[in-house]
Amino acid sequence: MRWASVLAALPAASAVLAAPPVDTIRWVAQDVPPHFSFVQGRPPGSVAELGRGEVDGFMRVLLPRMPGYRHEFVEASTARYETESRRGRTLCSTLHVRTPERLQWLYFSHLYPPLASREIHVIVPRKLMAELAAGRPQDGRLALARLLERQDLRPLVARDRAFGVQIDSLLSRHAVPRLAVGAKFSHQLMDMLRAGRMDYTLEYPALVQDYLARVGDPGALVALPMAEGLSTLLATVSCSRTPEGLRQIKAIDAAVRELASDPDREAWVREWRGGRAEPQDQKRLNAYMDERARGGARIE
Repeated sequence: MRWASVLAALPAASAVLAAPPVDTIRWVAQDVPPHFSFVQGRPPGSVAELGRGEVDGFMRVLLPRMPGYRHEFVEASTARYETESRRGRTLCSTLHVRTPERLQWLYFSHLYPPLASREIHVIVPRKLMAELAAGRPQDGRLALARLLERQDLRPLVARDRAFGVQIDSLLSRHAVPRLAVGAKFSHQLMDMLRAGRMDYTLEYPALVQDYLARVGDPGALVALPMAEGLSTLLATVSCSRTPEGLRQIKAIDAAVRELASDPDREAWVREWRGGRAEPQDQKRLNAYMDERARGGARIE
């Protein structure tokens, strides 16, 4: 009887042993509301604790389509992301744009097309708005190239931050001071701008609006569009350039294509964007997802 019991248990035990291990993706988390927000000042503890901004909201829709993976969220600055990746540890991120330099230590794929909220603006104190606006062309956009040539204005931007090919190229040609920031959205830059310690910085308007609401000074800073502002052509996802990172970004890319092929696309877009999607954004998103559903993997 005892042997019979043991033999009867063998198929169940074999099934448990044969079950494939669940892989873990460790995601870089940075507090940059409203795009990606920490829960009570801490990184999300699970997918269920992700926010509903542009980036974390998309992850909330995407990650449940990866049943073979569990997800952890690690608070990490861009500098730490690079250091850990170069050491051979694997992290992934939806918060970093593709640059030629980052291709040395990261694999990249992409997630969705540019939305209105992804356009970098020049952020200035309100008192400078009239002076700068007066020099704008008819389309209302500043030329960052001209702005950087002005010796009477003091810029300051975040260190280790990539803004896209056009903007990064311009910044590299000028001695623009950089401020080191961590994994949380730096109030220091905005505080310095409000205090008049520099004249302008570069940022997403939504992040600035969130900051101003937090400090209770909604009119202090103004976001001005610029010609080079739509420099991030696609929202990207990246993983460390390791064997594990390659496996993980392939799985992420496959989940994006599955999402794009979902016949009920309208439902998950509504879950992600709520009532915030602008008509032009929706048109670009549909065209992108149609093409993504037809194509193969997009990994470099």
